[in-house]
Amino acid sequence: MPISLHIDRLILHDISLPPAQRPVLQAAMQAELGRLLAEGGVGAAWQSGGAVPSVTAPQIQLSPEGTPTQWGHQIAHAVYRGIGP
Repeated sequence: MPISLHIDRLILHDISLPPAQRPVLQAAMQAELGRLLAEGGVGAAWQSGGAVPSVTAPQIQLSPEGTPTQWGHQIAHAVYRGIGP
């Protein structure tokens, strides 16, 4: 089953991310979220498709010492908890 997911905006509070590192975070998040979706699919409420204005995901703490790759993985897991089974 093909899955199409569009994230319009991602807001990170209290984390300074230089513009050059934003694509690194984005790629890590996309790769990890893609892996999670491929392995676990989506929750029953999402299987019929449709568009929603927002998804409620759990709040996470991103360590200021973390890397954009680590942050991307953490964010992907939080998003997946909002849409996964």
